[in-house]
Amino acid sequence: MSLPLSDYEKRKQISVRGLAGVENVSDLKKNFNRHLHFTLVKDRNVATPRDYYFALAHTVRDHLVGRWIRTQQYYYEKDPKRIYYLSLEFYMGRTLQNTMVNLGLQNACDEATYQLGLDMEELQEIEEDAGLGNGGLGRLAGSQDFWVSSPALGGEGVVVVRAGSLDSWVTFPGLPLLSLCCEQGLERAHAASEATGPFCGWDCTGLEWVGECPILTCPSFLQFFEGKELRLKQEYFTVAATLQDIIRRFKSSKFGSRDPVRTSFDAFPDKVAIQLNDTHPSLAIPELMRVLVDIEKLDWDKAWDITVRTCAYTNHTVLPEALERWPVHLLETLLPRHLEIIYEINQRFLDKVNAMFPGDFDRLRRMSLVEESGIKRINMAHLCIVGSHAINGVARIHSDIIKKSVFKDFYELEPQKFQNKTNGITPRRWLVLCNPGLAEVIAERIGDEYISDLDHLKKLLAYVDDEGFIRDVAKIKQENKLKFAAYLEKEYKVKINPNSLFDVQVKRIHEYKRQLLNCLHVITLYNREENPGAAPGYHIAKMIIKLVTAIGDVINNDPIIGDRLKMIFLENYRVSLAEKVIPAADLSEQISTAGTEASGTGNMKFMLNGALTIGTMDGANVEMAEEAGEENLFIFGMRVEDVEEMDRKGYCAKDYYDRIPELRQVIDQLSSGFFSPKQPQLFKDIVNMLMNNDRFKVFADYEAYIKCQENVSALYKNTKEWTKKVIKNIATSGKFSSDRTIAQYAREIWGVEPTHHKIPAPDDPRE
Repeated sequence: MSLPLSDYEKRKQISVRGLAGVENVSDLKKNFNRHLHFTLVKDRNVATPRDYYFALAHTVRDHLVGRWIRTQQYYYEKDPKRIYYLSLEFYMGRTLQNTMVNLGLQNACDEATYQLGLDMEELQEIEEDAGLGNGGLGRLAGSQDFWVSSPALGGEGVVVVRAGSLDSWVTFPGLPLLSLCCEQGLERAHAASEATGPFCGWDCTGLEWVGECPILTCPSFLQFFEGKELRLKQEYFTVAATLQDIIRRFKSSKFGSRDPVRTSFDAFPDKVAIQLNDTHPSLAIPELMRVLVDIEKLDWDKAWDITVRTCAYTNHTVLPEALERWPVHLLETLLPRHLEIIYEINQRFLDKVNAMFPGDFDRLRRMSLVEESGIKRINMAHLCIVGSHAINGVARIHSDIIKKSVFKDFYELEPQKFQNKTNGITPRRWLVLCNPGLAEVIAERIGDEYISDLDHLKKLLAYVDDEGFIRDVAKIKQENKLKFAAYLEKEYKVKINPNSLFDVQVKRIHEYKRQLLNCLHVITLYNREENPGAAPGYHIAKMIIKLVTAIGDVINNDPIIGDRLKMIFLENYRVSLAEKVIPAADLSEQISTAGTEASGTGNMKFMLNGALTIGTMDGANVEMAEEAGEENLFIFGMRVEDVEEMDRKGYCAKDYYDRIPELRQVIDQLSSGFFSPKQPQLFKDIVNMLMNNDRFKVFADYEAYIKCQENVSALYKNTKEWTKKVIKNIATSGKFSSDRTIAQYAREIWGVEPTHHKIPAPDDPRE
């Protein structure tokens, strides 16, 4: 179903900013037909929509590969430092539209497909999301590719190589498929697929450079098995294959090939930087040591110096259970040599600790890489810290917490290692691509320089009281809501009132994200409207999903409630769905218990797209409140120090249950089966957890959250004042650009200087 054109889309057809050159459109049409006929061997009589999609993808690719090859040639001669971003998750989303935007081809492609009688939106919907992740960590890693393939790092020509395990991946058409052999470890395991191809950062029209991105995946047959052994194999395969390639490249470089008999690794840390995205690729440290010591015959001290100066570690969690710990017996079976190396690393490290803190045996126990209590395990976070020259958190509050508590001993030993790198998002995907209407009205006021320098959004502060701008921003939001409402009706068969407040929580399902607090609020609202007069590991995560859908079943079908309240669980959440949800949201839920969320990036995306935030002072919310002013967010609940004080004194959920009538009514409804009449005991585990074992203190913030939501509802009735706060949030979101984040990584961790050097592009985009 094609939706009617919005006012913005109609305006774009006559906008100077949106005009496409006639010549460019003509060339695109010719190339489209050429690929349809000669690449896909089809004509318009037999071609399917999927054929048209591939013809368009090949056409766009033509504009990319010439520049990519030119970039590779340039940097082969220059031999720059290369950045290798190792992650087991890469949540890329779709790439076709993103590439068109970054190449400056979007408007021309829109016009070309229109003239060919095709629907661009339908073609884009054919592309599957690349599913290499399940949350913020994977999406952050996906954004890293765009960060590094952008003008910010053009001068040094840093190349990002991403490595991750495969879930669902559709290869961009025509990319070469290679094979890489891991000759060591896991009984000479073979890499089944290494897909290598061009990847486009913002403004490639010049061209500055394009990252080269092999996708290193485990053999597909392994995906059918489950358990820790498979996970360990995947993690080892990822780092082993990557390091084989890194060392091959280094040996073929000018620095690695000066000695014809034996490679000198003296310059290795000056030419290679490895960023470990959480602990999943931590085996890169013992694997690099194994290669340097066992194969390249370096002495231990030199190999260790090279390894530490090469590796850096990004921590993404303060929750102890989320920090990987591998059983020693599993490592003994699968990776015995790596275990030996880890033991040696640990012994030398503990000798160093003992020299600085003699006789402090408890400290030695806490800092050891080997945990002796219970099942003997290797603490992979400790390995990352010991084996890296830099450790960073992803928001200021998170970085402070890991220094003060989680990794306090390590910070006291080597404080110079610890840094903060607040996360960022790419404005190209999360504004220009997903919310073109808002991008256009912003550009009409302040120009389009903000696309590559998001700090320019501060100029919008001059328009906070501008009646025309307030009207335009509110109108774009309403258009986005109408479009999303139509999508929900089509896909979920739920009709919602587009004038209602769209209150959105986009998070992995986990207790610390406190989806349950959201559920309690929704039930409270339902009770206030309905007033029925009667008290009617991941197991909990699954039950939370069941609870959300059960609440929705009751509320969405209650004739008394009507369209005043709806609750919908969006299944199969993915990047392309986020691109629909985020521009339509009015309110962004960021309600984790203070001190548990590392940063968040969804909060930044909502802020940039004109949603106001209701949240605790946790993760990046703290810095968002600093930038926009706390009065322009809906902040509630305990602060970190309040949570710590409650931990000392003790948290008793029953005190809140007994004291707050509305909370007691909600919990009694869950206990009695009001929302699950056919299975009255369905939610007993959730009730038991909330009442007796809730580490994240949902009840403690319930009253403050309900009151804050009342303030949200009151302000939402005043469209003008609401929109003024929206504009202030958009105007102060510049700090949260990935361009700023990656520039900080470059200067302060990787040792490269961002510049805006551009490589001349070939005259013919198909060269």
